[in-house]
This record gives sequence, structure tokens and C-alpha cells, in this order.
Amino acid sequence: MDQPTVGILHPGSMGAAIAACAATNAVEVLWCEAGRSTASVERATRFGLTPVAELAELLERSDIVISLCPPANAEDLARDVAGRRFAGVYVEANAINPTRGQRIAALLEHSATVVDGGVVGSPPVGGKTPTLYLSGPADATERIEALFGGTAVRTAVLGAEVGKASALKLAYASFQKTSRVLVALAVGMAREHGVDQELIEVASRRTDSYLAEPEYVAKTAARAWRWGPELEEAADALATAGLPPEMLRAAAVTLARWYDAKDDSELTLTDALDQLAQP
Repeated sequence: MDQPTVGILHPGSMGAAIAACAATNAVEVLWCEAGRSTASVERATRFGLTPVAELAELLERSDIVISLCPPANAEDLARDVAGRRFAGVYVEANAINPTRGQRIAALLEHSATVVDGGVVGSPPVGGKTPTLYLSGPADATERIEALFGGTAVRTAVLGAEVGKASALKLAYASFQKTSRVLVALAVGMAREHGVDQELIEVASRRTDSYLAEPEYVAKTAARAWRWGPELEEAADALATAGLPPEMLRAAAVTLARWYDAKDDSELTLTDALDQLAQP
């Protein structure tokens, strides 16, 4: 199989690292500079991605396009791509609910082949090996498997139905991200009464308790701007399935108190709990 040219929309911390892995089996990996931040430029340069000036050029040159952006932007981005009649494989790899994934597939069905994707795990740097779950037409998912063959990104195909990969991603995210929010609330409550260290000691007697890792609360706060919208998507998926979405919506509202801490690597547990206590 010939090596493809790949386009990445847009290279955030996950997208850029995944794009760099794709470069192993691609002619080159393109990204569009138009309207992107200085941080995006630095990240794309660090990962060796090739800049192009406009989306139209990226789509014209790419055989495969991978969309990894904030969930709220996923449909608008797909609409832009559909409007330019992209005719390759479009990997919708955002943390969106299956219904939205199917709407995006319908937007692009007249020209592109859509593969539903869901990334579970941390960005593939420093020995991390996330899994990109895929669902969609077999010939297209095979191309994506080949693209990441021999890289730090593992792939797993869940079938031909668009929506399966998104569903798995959100089902996992619902537990993993909400659990971290509950840790913040529990430690915050205990701190108010001066028993936070005792709470952590109680939790540490149990195995695999997030409560025994309160230092992760600061990381949760720094990622809240991404996790909140993802949990809103998961809540929509629950509602569509006839399941109660309120717990995930409440977790998303809790995360919103940390939006000002976006990507703050210097944030401490004390800082994060203080921000959480301020309406």
C-alpha cells in the first residue's frame, strides 16, 4: 500500500503527538496554520509537521485527514471540510457522542469516507501507548491501522458501524473523568474540616483508589477545559440511551470552575481546591 499524505486538524497536545506517529508511515503530515495560536505553531514544529497556509491546500494534498479538536468544534470543522469536497478518508477522532459522529458522517458521505475514532490513553510521548479505536468501512479502517503500524499508537477495530468507537471512548471517559472530579470534591470537603490527610490515609488502605492520589486533582483542573465539554458529550449520549445524564452534567459544571486554569502545569493541589471553592 502506497504511503499516504496525512492532514491533522488541529494539532493540540494529543493531535500533534498522534500526527507525529502517523508520520512514520506517511509521505508527510500537514497542518493548517491559519488562525492557530503561537503554541500550536511551536507544537507542530516540535513534532515535525509540515505547515500549509489554508485548509483548502491541506485537503487537496491529503489522502487521510484526522480531526482532533475540542468537541464543540467538531461539526463546524467537518462542515468546512465537506464544503470543500474532500474525497479521502476522514477520521473523526474527537470525543463526541455517537449521534454527532453519525451526523458528521452524513455531512461528508457524498465525497469522503468517514472512520469513527476514539483515543483512549495519554498522548503517545515518553513511552505512553494510547489506543485509537476505530469503526467504519473495512477498507478505510485497514488504511488507518496501516498508518499507525509499528508506532506508539495502537489501533483496534470495533466493526463497520460509525459511532461504536465514539461510544467506547465516552463510556470510558464518563467513569475516568467523573471519578477524578469526585476526588476533588471529597478532598475539598475533608480539607474544610481539617481531615484531608486522614481521608487520604483511609483511601490508601484500599487498592486502586483515586482518593489515594489527590495530587492528580491539579492535573484534572488543568485539563478541565477539555474534560468538561467531553462529559457534556457523554451526558448527551446517556440521554439518547434513556439513561440519566445529570451526574455527568454536574461533573461538567464542577469542571467549569477550573476553566481559567487551562493547561497550567504549575498549579498545585492547594491552588486547585481554592479555585474549586470559589463560585
